[in-house]
Amino acid sequence: MIIVLLLGFTVGVILALTGAGGGILAVPLLVFGVGLSMAEAGPIGLLAVGLAATLGAVMGLKNGTVRYKAALLIAGAGIVCSPFGLWLAQRTPNRPLTIIFAFVLMYVAFRVFQRSLPASAESKTDVKNKPPPCLLDASRGKLNWTAPCAWALTVSGIVAGGLSGLLGVGGGFVMVPALQRYTDLTAQSVLATSLAVIALVSISGVAASAAAGHLQWAIAFPFSIGALVGMISGRLVAAKLSGPHLQRGFAIVSGVVAVALFVKAI
Repeated sequence: MIIVLLLGFTVGVILALTGAGGGILAVPLLVFGVGLSMAEAGPIGLLAVGLAATLGAVMGLKNGTVRYKAALLIAGAGIVCSPFGLWLAQRTPNRPLTIIFAFVLMYVAFRVFQRSLPASAESKTDVKNKPPPCLLDASRGKLNWTAPCAWALTVSGIVAGGLSGLLGVGGGFVMVPALQRYTDLTAQSVLATSLAVIALVSISGVAASAAAGHLQWAIAFPFSIGALVGMISGRLVAAKLSGPHLQRGFAIVSGVVAVALFVKAI
């Protein structure tokens, strides 16, 4: 029980310090720390990440940084695909599922490390010359909805929802880069909106998993409590720490965990 609480606390702190994508480490911690299979750990990690994301999303709503229409559109697409991912996870042998997770985690580590490096002047110019499909109307404080904008966000939701159900991850590692690429929202709004999406998609996935009897509440409850406490504690110190250094540290840890998962699988 103490170990599960501490593992959940660790996930919550990582989420608070590194952003929405930090929840991807929940499943590996359960696999190595508690000895669960990928299919068993997935729903538990999804519950913990979903609750922690809900807490962050509520804070974002109070601050007015959540783009709720975009969040509802993305989450709607994700909710449709999440049960399919759960169905597939329960029917996939543990070894290939672990290998898939290891490769996804390695990709996330690479992308996070890449984003933590200073952007070159040339890349900044390229980004400015290519406006995203979803532009914020400063006068109204809302996104201008167009067909390309709706399509880009819908596809992002489909990918996040499918991976959420399959691997038991919140999908923040999909949502944050997607919102950064397809919108011109501020960093605070991107994070708050992605947390809202993760909360909605995770809740639907957990409900489907619980209904099918695949959720081990004896482990899920203390793990989730630990994650919530960790989220609150992490937010108290997050502002005092350097963002790029935290991202690089997260990337290195994620890379090591990905290699460990791959070695365990083979």
